[in-house]
Amino acid sequence: MTVEIRWLGHSCFTISTGGHNLIVDPFLDDSPVAPVKAADVTADHLLLTHGHFDHVADAVSIALRTRAVVVANFEICEWLKAQGVAEDKVIAMNTGGQVELPFGLLKVTVAHHSSSLPDGSYGGNPGGFVLSLKDRRIYLAGDTALTLDMKLIGIGGLDLAVLPIGDLFTMGPEDSIEAVKLLNPTKVLPCHYNTWPPIEQDASAWADRVRSYTAAEPIVLEPGGTTTL
Repeated sequence: MTVEIRWLGHSCFTISTGGHNLIVDPFLDDSPVAPVKAADVTADHLLLTHGHFDHVADAVSIALRTRAVVVANFEICEWLKAQGVAEDKVIAMNTGGQVELPFGLLKVTVAHHSSSLPDGSYGGNPGGFVLSLKDRRIYLAGDTALTLDMKLIGIGGLDLAVLPIGDLFTMGPEDSIEAVKLLNPTKVLPCHYNTWPPIEQDASAWADRVRSYTAAEPIVLEPGGTTTL
């Protein structure tokens, strides 16, 4: 089964697999680097790693327009319902939990970060996701620091790890190399960088270091670019 992943800048991705369309952390209309607007995307599932504006900014508008099912932590789901998203269109989860969905098995992983919602309310625990698809396994780290939990996440193999490299708010390039060593994925794709000057990074130099110090293949995309597993 082919899995197509498109980076829409920052930490926003679309994942197309088995006739299903997923959007991860939709931040489009106010993103300075997104190649499309929220009205341009389609989805049957939205995956939200945490509550910060640059990860949920367009979640409500996309969920209401597309009737997609939103997977997030309990607090974010309560916030979404208060914004008009139907109760039967949210799946509330927490760290370590997993759920079987039409596209595959989804598990919530630990992320060391913070989480507050755009209105300043508590956003629950931040997290990442492991997607176990028919014959592919993908780790979406979300916003996180380097953590030894990544060694456990890598058990069973990963076809792709998506890691933040921007530094300042998340782990930076150096720690991301250590994360790749712990996770041992076949491929690794960077995110959460070059959106604004404080998180500017040289992705080409990062890719060279991945090749030099790990066994993973780095995949560097421009916003709007795609890769296939």
